[in-house]
Amino acid sequence: LRGGTVAFPTETVYGIGANALDDDACRRIYLAKGRQQDNPIIVHISDLKQLEEISYGLPHGTEEKFVKIWPGPLTVILKKRNIGNVPTAGLGTVAVRMPAHPVPLSLIERSGIPIAAPSANKSGRPSPVIASEVIEDIGENVDLILDGGPSFFGVESTVIMFRDDDIVILRPGAFTAEDLRDIFRMKIVVSSSTDGSPISPGMKYRHYAPEKELILGLSFESIERMCSEKGTVFIGSEETARMLNCPSIILGSRKDLYGIAKNLFTSFRKLDRSDYRRGVIEGFEERGIGLAIMNRIRKATGGKTA
Repeated sequence: LRGGTVAFPTETVYGIGANALDDDACRRIYLAKGRQQDNPIIVHISDLKQLEEISYGLPHGTEEKFVKIWPGPLTVILKKRNIGNVPTAGLGTVAVRMPAHPVPLSLIERSGIPIAAPSANKSGRPSPVIASEVIEDIGENVDLILDGGPSFFGVESTVIMFRDDDIVILRPGAFTAEDLRDIFRMKIVVSSSTDGSPISPGMKYRHYAPEKELILGLSFESIERMCSEKGTVFIGSEETARMLNCPSIILGSRKDLYGIAKNLFTSFRKLDRSDYRRGVIEGFEERGIGLAIMNRIRKATGGKTA
């Protein structure tokens, strides 16, 4: 990581990383992805000592909670120090997490530096959950790709910030609101703001989207009607697919939302590789990881519903 970039697996999705303390190296991430310069990058650490080196630390009284949570799919926004303006998009804060995967942890420990790493895809595209999807999107723009098999969760980390007595979820992810409430015993607020400069990845721009049209079906009747039109494929649960007489890309069972999440981004890529001109996707209950699933679906559809 002497100025170069490397793509690697995490428990959430694959990331493209560079030395977080080297602004020139971090610029290579933005160039490789075609990422907007005002969109900050999560900085990955392997121990709490690194956290103190790039931030003013965790809010008082939360340290023991994070010892239990990390390594894990939770990112926190903190006041920054000793880190440049490129990975932080010129903000006074830094997004930090400790990944729960042996590959990035070993990479950070062996290099001795925190690693700035967003998802390893072209900006706006579905996040990659296997190495071949990294190659498909940015293979020519990254120095090294480490293949660690499929990612476990298939959606990105949850991003939070502490505000007065509340925890604000800036981006729902693999760490659920229910988990946060149980651990911190604080009020949980889900942010819906997309105005101004984003302080967290995944807030402002259209993300996770296939190249083909994707529409969120608000009812079974609307999904059934759209599926009757030529060139449309259904994306959703095996339970709903059984009730439809149309081609389908199956995400899994409604009884297993973690399975749905794991297959979500891959289903968008399947749509792009198919002969269908558009997809219609069903919605899911916004509890647990379902909150993250619906966040990704709404971003991917660009707000298109039927």
